[in-house]
Amino acid sequence: MDFWHLIGRGVEKRSIVLDDHDRLRFIHDLYAFNDSAATPNYILSGRHEERAQRSPLVRIHSFCLMENHYHLLVYEVAENGIPLFMKKLNMGYAKYFNERYGRSGALWQGKYRKVLISRNAHFLYVPFYIHLNPLDYVMPEWRKGGVRHVSDALAHLEKYRWSSHLDYSGVKNFPSLIYREELQPLLGTRLKYEKTIGEIVSDPDLANQSTEFELKS
Repeated sequence: MDFWHLIGRGVEKRSIVLDDHDRLRFIHDLYAFNDSAATPNYILSGRHEERAQRSPLVRIHSFCLMENHYHLLVYEVAENGIPLFMKKLNMGYAKYFNERYGRSGALWQGKYRKVLISRNAHFLYVPFYIHLNPLDYVMPEWRKGGVRHVSDALAHLEKYRWSSHLDYSGVKNFPSLIYREELQPLLGTRLKYEKTIGEIVSDPDLANQSTEFELKS
């Protein structure tokens, strides 16, 4: 089973979401396009209906939507599942975004990027890295393990809806979107999960291990 860290970034690092309507739409698209029968134009038209039987292309284990990019941790459950899913997601959301804002042209900075995540001692840090991205908005020093008040970091993450962090910390946020069975035993209880977050953001060595998975621009 191969896990992949995927990232999509706005062209010239421009915003891909401008308000919560866009954010909800992107979350919706993560779910709706993860189906072999879904097509970008079909979803865009507003005629999407929930099918009784879905045929997922990937399993999404964790995600985070930021202002100008997004992160996903997935593995394929269908042949060519990742390229098919990412094509539908990026094309479909771009059509929605361009239509809503009356723009044309590319929304994404080239093709999405991906890196294979091996099952080794560092595997555990990948979902933490993904979930900690929102701290860039308020305390970017987390990337160097420089956070002094861990409670403030946890409080900010609790207020940020647009990732799978809340679902792993025991709060139902977007439970139908992610597949938690693989990572939840590794992340542990809410207390253990938050304890590890505190250690990562306040310890330079652990922070360095976490940010090894950053996909550079």
